[in-house]
Amino acid sequence: MRRLNSLVAGLASTLLELACGKEPSRTETSTLKLIPLWQHGAPGSEARRDEPEKAKDWWVKNVHNPSLTAFFPARGLANGTAIVIAPGGGFRELVFEPEGVAPAKYFAKLGVAAFALKYRLTREEGSSYDLEKHTGADVRRAMRVVRSHAGEWGLDPNRVGIMGWSAGGEVASMVAYRPSPGDPGSDDPIERVAAKPNFQILIYPGSYAIPDVVPPDAPPTFALAASDDEGPAAVVSDLIQKYRQARIPLEAHLFAEGGHGFNMGDRSALASIQNWPQRMADWLKDRGLLTRAKR
Repeated sequence: MRRLNSLVAGLASTLLELACGKEPSRTETSTLKLIPLWQHGAPGSEARRDEPEKAKDWWVKNVHNPSLTAFFPARGLANGTAIVIAPGGGFRELVFEPEGVAPAKYFAKLGVAAFALKYRLTREEGSSYDLEKHTGADVRRAMRVVRSHAGEWGLDPNRVGIMGWSAGGEVASMVAYRPSPGDPGSDDPIERVAAKPNFQILIYPGSYAIPDVVPPDAPPTFALAASDDEGPAAVVSDLIQKYRQARIPLEAHLFAEGGHGFNMGDRSALASIQNWPQRMADWLKDRGLLTRAKR
């Protein structure tokens, strides 16, 4: 009982530090659960913000109060880079543990502050949400929340990226390829901050929100899929030519096989798939994103 009380007290203290805008004290990777994106509930969902989520094993559903779960690296390891992670799930559910929590822990070990996003689902049974109006608002807000707290959390506001898996790749594309400046006249200081990511990671992404022409301000991107995963493989192949034409850096990997939904590689017997996260880590290192940011 004494140990349980200590854990509860520690979590409460950390959440209080976060609510006050302070960087949480830490000596090893720490988790801050449920950082709501809006203080009084998401626009259009205010009346349902206290409705509990449904979670089982690896998935989460019934998200009406979109949030971030934060994983901060150990203080001595932190390099100032941050990433928002949008799990997949076909907009019917969120593959939250394998495509949210697992990659967030991986990033934290690289010194990157990682934020697993729970966004509103448009294809869940009974959903009244709209992809553009609600899910789009969630991902833009998530980027703004992280960037607006950069000073308090020891982050570089110019090194905030986004990662999207499958349908989450479509969510990422909604903010990566579209204008999303801050509103300097907003009463909400978070809304004054720009949402566009500084870099992007797409893992077996869907095609929604991929533009016909990659805009000149698109972020440098790492994209990956298996060749036998027809739709995502086509997306990645298409991006190669579009990025080349835009003269923006893109690193793309198409594995011979592996299918869809291999997560961080642990669901596959293929060595190439099991080791794909190292390719991503190499890309981050080559772009200087794993080197401590100058403050």
